[in-house]
Amino acid sequence: MTAIILQARLDSARLPGKAMLPLDNKPLLYRVMQALNHVPAGLRVLACPQDSFCVFEPLAQEAGFEIFSGPKEDVLERYCQVIKNYNIDRVIRATGDNPFVFADAAISINNEAMALNADYACFQNLPYGSGVESVLASSLLRAGRDANSLFEREHVCPHLYNNPLQFMLHRPFAPERWNYPDLRLTVDTQEDYKRAVILYAALKDTADKYSGTVIINNYLELLNSRRIKV
Repeated sequence: MTAIILQARLDSARLPGKAMLPLDNKPLLYRVMQALNHVPAGLRVLACPQDSFCVFEPLAQEAGFEIFSGPKEDVLERYCQVIKNYNIDRVIRATGDNPFVFADAAISINNEAMALNADYACFQNLPYGSGVESVLASSLLRAGRDANSLFEREHVCPHLYNNPLQFMLHRPFAPERWNYPDLRLTVDTQEDYKRAVILYAALKDTADKYSGTVIINNYLELLNSRRIKV
């Protein structure tokens, strides 16, 4: 079974409480789950620390996600616990600060990963905050056993892509229509959030608003009109 596992936490050093900041009267984290609901998967899990569980639980239920609490700082172990609990074969890994994740790009890279049976796959040169990673669950469990550094455990996948002799990696450049590495779509700062509010409003009534091309085109129009900055 392929599962989307979305990691999120309530606290944030640079933008406190960002998961609950509103995007069109719904929390940012809900908008992330809404986008990920357009990516086919057998299971969707919001993986959070225990101190975020009670706040996030209603959002997960509304979005159709399971919710699971695990270690706060050892996010790799949190993923490993979810894998074991739900008997998952492949993970589509997403993060809670990316409300403009490209559903079509996520589908594409996951299909490529499965066709190649890659341990790890992601597109390079997507706009920052628009991508996901597709990871073989057994490889994440191996990383959970072998990864020692705090960085590897906090960021989940570095142990895989930093060991190319041990894991089969698939890291192609994004197709031209999505290849805009200088664009920033994540929400990590107050400036990011202001940009996200404007972009989400522009996309609100747009058909295919979870398409990477549609998001990029709207972003570029807002840039050209100087309503947002890169």
